[in-house]
Amino acid sequence: MSRTLILGLALTALFVGAALLSFVWTPYDVETMSIAQRLRPPDADHLLGTDHFGRDILSMIMVGARTSIAVALVAVGIGMGLGVPLGLWAAARRSGWLDEAIMRFNDLVFAFPSLVIAILITAVFGPSAVNAIIAIGIFNIPVFARLARGAALPLWTRDFILAARVAGKSGLRISAEHILPNLANLLIVQGTIQFSLGILAEAGLSYVGLGAQPPVPSWGRMLADAQTMVALAPHVAVVPGLAIVGMVLGLNLLGDGLRDLLDPKLRVLRT
Repeated sequence: MSRTLILGLALTALFVGAALLSFVWTPYDVETMSIAQRLRPPDADHLLGTDHFGRDILSMIMVGARTSIAVALVAVGIGMGLGVPLGLWAAARRSGWLDEAIMRFNDLVFAFPSLVIAILITAVFGPSAVNAIIAIGIFNIPVFARLARGAALPLWTRDFILAARVAGKSGLRISAEHILPNLANLLIVQGTIQFSLGILAEAGLSYVGLGAQPPVPSWGRMLADAQTMVALAPHVAVVPGLAIVGMVLGLNLLGDGLRDLLDPKLRVLRT
């Protein structure tokens, strides 16, 4: 196991563990405000200090991790759950109007960044974590559709696929039993990368007020609230910023480590 994979696992496990722990315990109640304790620097009572409302920043980071991970995880699930079948379907057809329609749909979605999609959704339904999930998930669909289609197309010319077709298996069955298992490693790595991008997207949407709404803590909104207090209490902005960097870095290192571990070509080069 490479050091990249170990470090990525460690960083990711740290934040996932904090998010899981927040379901049963946090040092302080994140909804409890204390003006007398506002903007306290890190000390023995508040290890990461307090914000402008006197809330414990460590507790908010823990619950904010839960919010960011949940939004990114569900959004990636939406993208993978819809995008992979579309890509496999297009690859099975290989040509014709269906393949062209799926690819043009992908191009259309790619033309609108997730932030623009979120603004459109928010204009209709209002800002919320659910709408952030939908926006990020929609943007992930063409990513996985293109990946699945591009990786599946060469497999359809392989001998074991031709043998399956001769045996009378349908395109759907071949895709499920033969194509998809051969794409699993690639999809896992891409899913990890999209997960990290989902964390960034959720933080960005929350920063502009389109993500999770108060009183639910969010790393992006913590940064937005702290932007006018950087000179007075830098820890209020530094801590959530480091949390975002640490989570994204951990997931990217995890993705790189998984790619090195699962890619047979790289295994051959290492040997």
